[in-house]
Amino acid sequence: MNKTEMGSSTSGNCSSISTTGFQNSGSEESDLRRQDLIDERKRKRKQSNRESARRSRMRKQKHLDDLTAQVTHLRKENAQIVAGITVTTQHYVTIEAENSILRAQLLELNHRLQSLNEIVDFVEASSGFGMETGGLDGGFYDGAMSSMNSGFYNNQPIMASASSDVFNC
Repeated sequence: MNKTEMGSSTSGNCSSISTTGFQNSGSEESDLRRQDLIDERKRKRKQSNRESARRSRMRKQKHLDDLTAQVTHLRKENAQIVAGITVTTQHYVTIEAENSILRAQLLELNHRLQSLNEIVDFVEASSGFGMETGGLDGGFYDGAMSSMNSGFYNNQPIMASASSDVFNC
């Protein structure tokens, strides 16, 4: 066999071999392309998951910051409410003390009035006539308290102004 014969006979065999080689290499390339596509998808999915996780962390952090700000605001409001309650309680205690003093003074004044009314009744009963004749200059009642009117005046309450100088202790 010469070189040409060998080339032609070899080329027949080579072409079948080379065609199969190309097919193998073509399928290897498509396998590589598929693998590259799969790897690219995995890489993109990983990146997407990272970004999603980052967004989720940011949302959680924002929510935490909002809650922290709300807690701060509510604590501030609570402090103001407690301060208001403290002031109101102090005012209440002060007014309650003043009312207690006024009640005691009322009892004392009622007792004094009752004592004075008893004295007036005793003086009228023991003298046998009205108070209009009690003093040299017509007295302190000057006829306004006759025996006819004395019942009316005795049953009238004494009205006092609530000025600050009346109840100074």
